[in-house]
Parts: sequence; structure tokens; C-alpha cells
Amino acid sequence: MQMLKATTKPSKQRKMLFEAPDHRRYKIFTASLSPELQATQKVKSLPLRSGDTVRILRGDHKGFEGKITKVNRKKYRVNIEGLTREKVDGTAILVHIHPSKVMITSLNLDDKWRKKIIERKKVAEEKMEKTVGKPVKEIEAKEEITAEKTEEEKKQREEIPKTRKKKTTRKPKKGKIEKKTTEKAEKKAKAKKPRRKTAKKSEGES
Repeated sequence: MQMLKATTKPSKQRKMLFEAPDHRRYKIFTASLSPELQATQKVKSLPLRSGDTVRILRGDHKGFEGKITKVNRKKYRVNIEGLTREKVDGTAILVHIHPSKVMITSLNLDDKWRKKIIERKKVAEEKMEKTVGKPVKEIEAKEEITAEKTEEEKKQREEIPKTRKKKTTRKPKKGKIEKKTTEKAEKKAKAKKPRRKTAKKSEGES
């Protein structure tokens, strides 16, 4: 399977989104479950399907609740039963909504494959709780508390005035000094070569 590379270029991001294959589009259509469903099903999010009842969280139609009639994976939009708008000539049209603006309030469990997905996710969540010893929510809350503590400590450190420390010069040990001096003397002695004695010219020689 070809791996997707993360890009910051908007044109490339749009191209990857609208040229994505069906198995990736299915994952993009995920929506979060309501707190009641999360407590019963022990699943945080699932891909949207026709038959799921949904509540709109953002936009002009915020708070509207209804069943999904159609899932358009080509345009990344969802149609909800009863959600329409009037055109200028008076005809009613279905409103298209993005899956990110929606929360699932009740699931359509007619499909056996969907039930298997939920069961698999439940098992994974239980394993996580057993290995860690505590639920994931508690761990996240603890992480937030530790982050707040570190921020408070940083602020306290900034408030304390900084004092300059005096530089302390360490005195070298006597033994080390003696060794260095002896080594230097030996090097100098080696470097000095005995000069050649030149014979003095006699007075007669000229």
C-alpha cells in the first residue's frame, strides 16, 4: 500500500483529499459519538452511515437533529431527513452538511460488520485500561495537571531576580605542577643541542 506523505501546500492537500480512494474516504467520514453512546458502547468515534441519527453542532442549522438519508463520499457531504432550504422559485432542496459538523446520537446497527467493528474497538479499549491500570481519560487529566504545574513553576522562576555567581578559580594540586615543570625542563634540555667549538686562528695564520 502506498504511504501518504504529509504536505503543507494547500493545493497538494486538496488534491490528496479529492483523489483519495474509497477506503480512505470512509475513514474521513468519522464523527464523534454523544457522551451517552460513548458510555454504553465504549467507542469515541465511528464512520457515518445512512440510518444514523445525528445532531448538528455548528453552522446555521445548529441544534437540528435527524436521520441521515444519504452519504455522498464523492463530495464529502451528508444529507439529513427534514433539513431543506427553499430556492428563489419556491422549490425545496436538501442541505448538504460536512461530517465534521455532526455528532452521532444513535447508531444504526442493522449491519453485522459494524457490530464487529464496535466489539473490536471495545476489546482494544479494555486492553489499554488493563495495561495502563487506569482509563485513558484519567491519564489525560493527569497530563493536563502536570502541564499546568510546569507552567506555574516557569512563572515563579521568571519572577525570582537572577543573581550573578562569582567565578571560582580552582587551584591545581602541587603534584601536578611539579610534573609539568619537570616535563618542561626535560623538553628544553632535549631541544638544546651542544654547539660546535670552532678552533681559534693562530696569529701567524692570516
